[in-house]
Amino acid sequence: MKIAQRKLSPLSLAVLTLLFERPMHPYEMAQTLKDRGKEQSIKLRYGSLYTVIESLERDGLIAPKEISREGKRPERTVFAITEQGRDALEIAMSDLLAQPVKEYPQFEAALSLMPVLPPDRVVPLLKKRLIALKTEQSAVTTGIEEAKRMGLPPLFVVETNYRLATLDAELRFVTQLVADIEGGAWGGLDEWRGFHATREGKPM
Repeated sequence: MKIAQRKLSPLSLAVLTLLFERPMHPYEMAQTLKDRGKEQSIKLRYGSLYTVIESLERDGLIAPKEISREGKRPERTVFAITEQGRDALEIAMSDLLAQPVKEYPQFEAALSLMPVLPPDRVVPLLKKRLIALKTEQSAVTTGIEEAKRMGLPPLFVVETNYRLATLDAELRFVTQLVADIEGGAWGGLDEWRGFHATREGKPM
C-alpha cells in the first residue's frame, strides 16, 4: 500500500497541517492545537501525539529538521513535512471533504439499542440529554459570538459552526422523539411497553 493511500487519523492530519504551515517541535504542535481550540474537534493526548509523530516519521511523511534547546530545557526535535507528507495530506483531505463516510456515533448506537429500557425510563433520560445539549449549544454560540467580536473570519471557526448545526439538529430530533413517545401514538410503542411488562411479570 502506498503511504499516500494509507488512512490517516485526524490527529495525524492535524500534525501534517501544522507542519505544512512551518516546522515545529512536538510541544509547540500540542500548544498550537490547544491555543486554536482544536481539541474540541480532534482528540488530543500528549502520549498519542508523540506516537503519531513517530509513525509519521517512520512512514516518511515528516522528517527531523533540527534540534533546538531553550535554556536548561531538554533538547527538542523540530520536524518538517516532507514532499511525500504533502501529497498524503492533500489526498486525505480531499477524500474527507468530498466523500461522506459512515461514522458510528455513540448516541446513534444508543438509539439502536434503546428498546432495552422501558419508555417511561427513556423519556426522562432524553429530557436530561436535552438539558445538556442546550447547555452545550449556549456555550458554542457564545464561542462563535466571541470569535466574531475578535474579528476572526469564518474560516477559523468553520468546525465550530458545524458543531452548532449538528447540535441544533440533534436538539430538534430529540425534542420530537420525546414528544412522539409521550404522545402515545408512536409506532411500536405498545409492543415496546408490552415487552417490558412481560419481562417484569406484569399483566399487559
